Amino acid sequence: MVGASKSEAGSGPIRYGMVGGGQGAFIGGVHRIAARMDGDFQLVAGALSSNPERAKASAADIGLDPERSYTSYVEMAKAEAKRPDGIEAVAIVTPNNVHFPAAKAFLEAGIHVICDKPLTATLTEAKKLATLVETTGKVFVLTHNYTGYPMIRQAREMVAKGQLGDIRVVQAEYPQDWLTEDLAATGQKQASWRADPKQSGVGGATGDIGTHAYNLARFVTDLELDSLSADLDAFVPGRLLDDNVNVMLRFKGGAKGMIWASQVAPGHENGLKLRVYGSKGGIEWVQADPNYLSYTPFGQPKQLITRGGVGAGPAAARVTRVPSGHPEGYLEGFANIYQEAARAIRAARKKGGKPAKDVIYPTVQDGVEGVAFVEACVRSSKKNAAWTKL
Repeated sequence: MVGASKSEAGSGPIRYGMVGGGQGAFIGGVHRIAARMDGDFQLVAGALSSNPERAKASAADIGLDPERSYTSYVEMAKAEAKRPDGIEAVAIVTPNNVHFPAAKAFLEAGIHVICDKPLTATLTEAKKLATLVETTGKVFVLTHNYTGYPMIRQAREMVAKGQLGDIRVVQAEYPQDWLTEDLAATGQKQASWRADPKQSGVGGATGDIGTHAYNLARFVTDLELDSLSADLDAFVPGRLLDDNVNVMLRFKGGAKGMIWASQVAPGHENGLKLRVYGSKGGIEWVQADPNYLSYTPFGQPKQLITRGGVGAGPAAARVTRVPSGHPEGYLEGFANIYQEAARAIRAARKKGGKPAKDVIYPTVQDGVEGVAFVEACVRSSKKNAAWTKL
């Protein structure tokens, strides 16, 4: 049931709540910064931890009204839906296994959802959630935050305009080194839940960062995957989920691709890269230096397109915040996803209206495909890297 405020909402900040993201969590703080960067959202409620004391302390840390600090997302969804000033949206920033039941509870309460990736722990859950989003008509945004970078929007626009010609090769990599040793054995919170199949799902590095690499490749090229061949490893003794994955991709139409994701690659902190090569040229983007896009038309010198600079097109400009030469990075890119979410939610305030066509954000369908990618990788690897359909 939708609370009264959902139909009476004005044009002010969008009232939102958060599930997860309490003390000891990393990504919750990032979401809160991104949500408030443009003044589009106001955090008014939270179920920040399933532990009552931690939930209470976490709420106090960020200044939430104690009366709107909940110990369960079920309680929060029901209570906020009944309030005249209840939340319009919720950010779900929990381990993967909570994404589905939490999103379901809020969608059924008539509340828009902004959810961390991957969408769910299983493909069955992902498909059920997609059906629920369609049935309720609520806005659902998946925070594949790298799609918010201006130069990624630039790359997408260039591919769509045919500047690279027919796409032939796509390469994405996402190496990290933080799980080179058995960090979960020390009780470190972020490592512990990622190493637990009951909380993370069937994919380790594949689900955690491989989905980012795959989503970025799909977002920029719009190529549809036909099949994949994956080789997954858990190099750290006793680790139950993969910490390194190599994937070969066959796209419909003939293009080929490769993805490497690893959390046991010493020397790499967060080495996300994307390369796309076509019949007319190639591009390369490096997340560690995100304000630049390397573009090489075939037979011509390499060009450097800068965020906010000469050569950057309208798609990059609409998510660019400051003039060229002033770096924008992770938090701004994340905030761009929240800004797009705000545009979609404000449009939905007008009796289910749709946002402008240039409003772009990862959807529940992108999430379904991401979970399908993870499960296909696992199936392929179990069959000695056999070619596998999604």
